[in-house]
Amino acid sequence: MKRTTFFILLLICATVSAQNIEDVLRFSIENTHGTTRYQGLSGAFGALGGDLSALNNNPAGSAVFNNSQFTMTGTNYNRDNTATYFGSTSGTRFNSFKINQAGGVMVFKNYDKNADWKKYSLAFNYDLVNNFSNEFFARGNSNEGIDNYFLAYAQGQPLGPLFVQDGELIEEAYLDIGSSLGFGPQQAFLGFQAGVIDPVDINDDNNTDYVSNADYNTVNQEFLHSTRGYNSKFTMNMGTQYKDFLYMGASLNFHSIYYEKYTQLSERGYDSASEIQFINFDNLLISRGQAFSFGLGLIARLNKYVRLGGSYQSPTWYELTDDLAQRINSDSPVKNPDITFIDFNIVNLFPRYKVKSPGKFNGSMAIVFGPNGLLSFDYGYQDMSNAELRPTSDSSFSTVNSEISRELRSVSTFRVGGEYRIKQLSLRGGYRYEQSPYVNRITIGDLNGFSAGIGYNFGGSRLDFTYSRSERDTNVQLVDVGINTPAGVNGVMNNYSFGYTINF
Repeated sequence: MKRTTFFILLLICATVSAQNIEDVLRFSIENTHGTTRYQGLSGAFGALGGDLSALNNNPAGSAVFNNSQFTMTGTNYNRDNTATYFGSTSGTRFNSFKINQAGGVMVFKNYDKNADWKKYSLAFNYDLVNNFSNEFFARGNSNEGIDNYFLAYAQGQPLGPLFVQDGELIEEAYLDIGSSLGFGPQQAFLGFQAGVIDPVDINDDNNTDYVSNADYNTVNQEFLHSTRGYNSKFTMNMGTQYKDFLYMGASLNFHSIYYEKYTQLSERGYDSASEIQFINFDNLLISRGQAFSFGLGLIARLNKYVRLGGSYQSPTWYELTDDLAQRINSDSPVKNPDITFIDFNIVNLFPRYKVKSPGKFNGSMAIVFGPNGLLSFDYGYQDMSNAELRPTSDSSFSTVNSEISRELRSVSTFRVGGEYRIKQLSLRGGYRYEQSPYVNRITIGDLNGFSAGIGYNFGGSRLDFTYSRSERDTNVQLVDVGINTPAGVNGVMNNYSFGYTINF
C-alpha cells in the first residue's frame, strides 16, 4: 500500500480510557495568582474584600469597594526544579510571562442615608487559576527499565492481535488495536513492534506470556517532563452591603482549560550482550475543556476594627477531552522497521469525560487599623477524597475513584497577610501553608510560601509590585506502570508581579 502523511483521529471507547489521579489533582489544586495586592498578602483576603481576586476567597468582597475601578496584573513565573533520581541530581530553570489577571467592578451607591441597603456592586474578573508552564529533567541508573512498562501491559494479552495484518499499515494497526481492544493492548503492541519485548512462543497466536529483549542489572535513564497551558477563570459577581455591618455576594465562574504534557524517556547502558542498546519512548498528551463553579459569601463588620468572613466555593465541574500521541524507537534487531511511522501525527482521541473537583469552605478574620494598615487570616478546607472522574458507571473510572477515596485526604490551607501604610506608600507581606492532598504526604508534599510587596497610591490610580515564593516536593512516576522508582522533584516558584489599578 502507498503510505501518505496525515493525521488520524480515532475515538477510543470510554471503558479503555487512561485517566488517573494525576488528571483529577491537576484541576483540583489551585495556586495563589491574582492581583498584585492579593499576592502580596498571600491571598489572605477572605474577610477584607475590596480586591478583584479576593472574589476567589469570598464573593462578598465586591461589596466592600467604595468606588468603581479596573485592575490589570502581569506576572513573570520563574520555576527552579531540582530532580533527584538514584542519587543523581539535575537542575532545570523555566521562565514564562502571562497577563494573569484583568477585571473591573462597578459600584452603585444608595444616596438615601436612611436606606438599609447601602450599595450594590457588579464585578467581572479574569484570573489565572493555574499556569501549567513547567519543566524538569532527571537522570540516573535504575534497576527498572522501560521494558517493564510494556511487559506490565502485555502479560495476559493474546499475541495474535499484536501482529500487523497483511495489507495493513503499522499506524493503522496501532489505532485499530486502541479502538477495539483498549489502551493496555495498544501499549503491548508498541513494545512488541519496537522489539522491546517478545512472546515466549512467537508461533502461537494464543501466547499470553512475554519476555524482555533488554539485558541489564542497571540502565541509564534520562527523563524529560515538560508541560504547558493554563486553567483560567472568568468570574461574574454581584454583591451588596446591608446597613454598616454586613456584606453579601455571589459569583458564577467559567473556566477554560488547555494542558499539554510532553514526556521523553531515553535508556542507554544495557549489558554488552543485550540485543538492545537504546530505547526512546515519547508521549504527548493534550487536554482541553471547560468548567463551571459558583461561590457564596458573607463578610460581617463586628466593630470598627474586626471583620469576619465565611464563604462556600462549590465543586468545579469540568468537561474535558484528551488527545494522546506516542512514538518509540530502539536498535532491537527484531523491531518492525516501520515503527517510526507511529509518531505525533498519529493521534488517539479519547471521548469526552468529566472531573468533579471538591467544594471548599473558607473562614477568615481581619483586623483593620483604620488608614494605617491591617492584619488578615484565612483558613480553607477541601476534602480531596471527594473528587471523582465521571461517568462513574465507567469501570475504569470507578477503579480510579476508589483510589482517590483511598489515597487522597482533606486539605487545610492557612494564609496570613498584613499591610502597613505610610501616606501613599503601602508595604505588604504574607505567608501561606497548604497540606499535601495525599494520605502518604510523599507523592505530593506540603506547600510553604511567602510574599512581600509594595504599592504606591497616586490618588486616582495605584501601582503595585509583589515578589512571592513557594516550595513543594513531589515524586513523579516516569510512566504509569512497570517502573516503581519515581523522580523526587523539589519545585521552587518565584513570581514577580506588576499591577496597575485605576479608580473611577
